Amino acid sequence: MSDAAAERLRNIDSCAVSDALDALGLKGTVKGIGAISAGRRIAGRAQTVKLGPPNDSVAKRHLCSAAVDAASEGDVIVIENLTTEIAAGWGGILSRAAKVKGLSGTIVDGPARDADEADEIGFPVFARSATSFTARGRIAELAWDIPIAIGGINVEPGDLVIADGSGVVFIPKASEAEVLDKAEDIAAREAAMARAVEEGKPVSQVMGGDYESMLKS
Repeated sequence: MSDAAAERLRNIDSCAVSDALDALGLKGTVKGIGAISAGRRIAGRAQTVKLGPPNDSVAKRHLCSAAVDAASEGDVIVIENLTTEIAAGWGGILSRAAKVKGLSGTIVDGPARDADEADEIGFPVFARSATSFTARGRIAELAWDIPIAIGGINVEPGDLVIADGSGVVFIPKASEAEVLDKAEDIAAREAAMARAVEEGKPVSQVMGGDYESMLKS
């Protein structure tokens, strides 16, 4: 099924989306998560996973595998992995499975591993850090397709997310129409400014009052 909102998001960058959230008084921009493989823009619906300490009540399945199997083409696997700063919440076989399913990429609030493998197959992984430490005996999947928190931002299954070289930004599902409208307007204005600079207009004029008032109008 075509997702018009996700397609619109793929034609913007994270900065325009972050600016739109600012203009609308909404939160969604995350700091400190960057690409560890195939550093290109990704965007889509969040398929969420929450990781935590292993215990006897946790289902004995490989973390994130159920979410990958259930995700739709274009989705982004988004993982809360806050239990340990060393153990990976995502790895190479998962990257391969996600690529085969046509998923856009993976975002981990925490470490991920097999960065070289993901890079070789062209699958984008964004994480707090790269690691070699396995999840075995250190973390386990508590649940998937539930609300999670990424960088202090509440993320619901199905929320839109974009990640690129500048950062990671989530859009609350209830506000996606107005955020996308505002982000597209900002992106169009910035494109016009870029053309003006390339045509030789002094940047001090291009980035004058119009730039400062961009988020208010």
